[in-house]
Amino acid sequence: MEPVADPFARFRLATRARIGLGRSGDALPTAALLEFQLSHARARDAVHGAVDFDALAAALAPHPTVRVKSAAPDRATYLRRPDLGRRLGNGERARLEALPRGEAPWDIVFVIADGLSATAVNANAAATFAECLARLPADWRVGPAVLAEQGRVALGDDAANALGAKMVAILIGERPGLSVAESLGIYLTLDPRPGRLESERNCISNIHADGLSAAEAGAKLAWLAREGRKRGVTGIGLKDEAPPLLESEPTAGALPKG
Repeated sequence: MEPVADPFARFRLATRARIGLGRSGDALPTAALLEFQLSHARARDAVHGAVDFDALAAALAPHPTVRVKSAAPDRATYLRRPDLGRRLGNGERARLEALPRGEAPWDIVFVIADGLSATAVNANAAATFAECLARLPADWRVGPAVLAEQGRVALGDDAANALGAKMVAILIGERPGLSVAESLGIYLTLDPRPGRLESERNCISNIHADGLSAAEAGAKLAWLAREGRKRGVTGIGLKDEAPPLLESEPTAGALPKG
């Protein structure tokens, strides 16, 4: 008897989802079970891991950076109390407000926070930041990059507001799944201040090696930032109509500095 063709084989070529894994008795085949357990372990490591902020600051150089912490004192509290991760810790706002900012306000400030995947930040934040920075208008004033520990999306509003910025883009580790543990997201908000609604942000998600590339994310962010400033709105009032990135377009590594 000829072996029956696997009807799911062609679908597996197009997705990382677990489909048609087969059976061994009343359980999964050993290989599929072990792969699932490995993915689960990677997801847990991403959530409970720590960002190497020293290495990140070095990778972002010569762009200036400043370190801050949220009101969550540790990882366990951060996971139990999302509200604490949305605001700066004691004394952090005053420290940001004291930083020199020049005569004109910053056009945009980038915040890089660990979020729910330290793995994503360690793997993708530096390259994504470089692409975003390289594609913004040359005359925009970009503030120091804020590196935030135990931070959630809304912390970017608090930090950028303390720096007097017109706009904030927060790069943050997304909640890991069982197919991707290193996905980075970007949230863009015009006129950042505490209390901003999620509907007032634009989100660029799934930035990782098997998803949206750093160059594509940088191009989308730059387009949204320019259009958001021109139209005076971000969030549901600003649809992502950015043109696709052409393969011939240079990446940040090939772009001139400054």
